[in-house]
Amino acid sequence: MSNTSTTNNSISIGGKSRYYEPAPHDIDVANFRKVVTSRRSVRKFTNKPIPQAVLDDCLDMALLAPCSSGLQQWEFYVVRSADKKAKLVKACMSQLAAKTAAELIVCVARTDRVDEFSRQMLREWPMPDVPKLVQRYYQLIPYNYAAGPMNSFAFAKKAAFALGGLVAPVPRGPYTKSEVELWAAKSTALACENLVLAFRAHGFDTCMMEGFDAVRVSKLLHLGDGAFPIMVIGAGERAEDGVFWPQVRFDRNLFVHEV
Repeated sequence: MSNTSTTNNSISIGGKSRYYEPAPHDIDVANFRKVVTSRRSVRKFTNKPIPQAVLDDCLDMALLAPCSSGLQQWEFYVVRSADKKAKLVKACMSQLAAKTAAELIVCVARTDRVDEFSRQMLREWPMPDVPKLVQRYYQLIPYNYAAGPMNSFAFAKKAAFALGGLVAPVPRGPYTKSEVELWAAKSTALACENLVLAFRAHGFDTCMMEGFDAVRVSKLLHLGDGAFPIMVIGAGERAEDGVFWPQVRFDRNLFVHEV
């Protein structure tokens, strides 16, 4: 006899109540594959605008991306001002994808909201009670990602964890300012992937541009020290000659390994 039972959003396992969120089973894999395989870096767009409802839906799906500790280390700037858009195109080296895009979205990673969002996570915890382990975790996170002046905290933490690692597995960072920036950029990049796939599902296309002047883009958006742009996404309807050449992917054996 099974020792589990379910009611609404809870499940009883061994007499203990647990949160229950079943996975849907009606997802169309063929259509998802079509979205993934038809996503291309489009270099030229038509002048068709993207409906606001579509843009909002795509951004909402971007915000559902996985993120480290649930801290949502991203921001998206939809550049609408004609003056700022012209400056952004110039900062993107005047690429055709930037000049013809219906929308230009700057994807920004944040490292300066760890403390604030750790507290907000505890305030907005989705269950009636916040487990003590969760409370302790989010109280400690700000210290975990604090590099300190000239990485002084980082080097102390790195030494301490290196000693602990001699006897047991330990987290090996992020410690330094650059490592914390990489940590934030990884989560932000996941949200960017959600965003471009969402546009493709809606029938629009994108170009994820890393070729831009980050200093000029940061000044344009008045970004602080704890925020930095990781890519600019141009979005719009694909022009007939918007894809310049067939996609190149090397043999999967170069990348996929069984160990």
